[in-house]
Amino acid sequence: MICGFDLHLRTDAGANSPTRDRREAALICQTRLKTQTLGPLARLPGMHLSLRSIVLAVFGLSLAANPLSLAAQAPSPAPSIVVIDAAHGGGDTGAALGAQSEKAYTLSLSVRLRSLLAARGFQVITTRESDAAIEPDRRIAVANHAGAIACLSLHATTAGSGVHILVSSLGPADQAHFTPWKTAQAAWVSRSLALAGVLNSALSNAGIAVTLGRVGLPVIDSLTCPAVAVEIAPRRTAGAPGAESLDDPAVQANLAEALAAALVEWRSVDRGARQP
Repeated sequence: MICGFDLHLRTDAGANSPTRDRREAALICQTRLKTQTLGPLARLPGMHLSLRSIVLAVFGLSLAANPLSLAAQAPSPAPSIVVIDAAHGGGDTGAALGAQSEKAYTLSLSVRLRSLLAARGFQVITTRESDAAIEPDRRIAVANHAGAIACLSLHATTAGSGVHILVSSLGPADQAHFTPWKTAQAAWVSRSLALAGVLNSALSNAGIAVTLGRVGLPVIDSLTCPAVAVEIAPRRTAGAPGAESLDDPAVQANLAEALAAALVEWRSVDRGARQP
């Protein structure tokens, strides 16, 4: 008699040993309240229930009642981190963009993009949240300590049309324990080119003209993550007078949505690249 059950320990060939059955019986004792309903069945004439059968019945019913109990215990992946660097700030106004300065435009776009990415499960780190002057070394330190899957340095101009995506002109190099600060991006430039490709595709699908280029940029060249400079210019349509204003909220919203969609795609690419 174990916990109110009249059980027959099986010792026939292939069955569990009495010792193991007793260990299983101890487990049943811990769940006696759940198993009391099986007591009458165990005492029916000719009914021989192994302890393993009862254990499986008890816990099988429990899992059936709550099939998500095990899934809920699985750890969720850490959120992917994106760094947004709004160029200029403070006394550095950047380019004049009609009614606003470049520093105001990049900050506004940074705030909008941050909200979109946060809603999509990203952890977003920004180099500035106000009209503040941020030294280049500070921007670099913020990005390099973030462990980001991408860093976007936002700029704006009245020259050209559409969006210019700029990748470091450094040649690719292997990662090393001690990397010169000013050429750290060399170890990441291949991934940065891949990121630029994803951005190009998403922006093009949104109807935004894209120009790809490679230049030497001190901040980008010093980053230890996939990084690009995104420079926004007014969109000009052939045959149409003038160009769309960067001040237009609809234009900025369309751009931010396209950038967010690109980073969602990049997150999938990055996770796939990390698979063993």
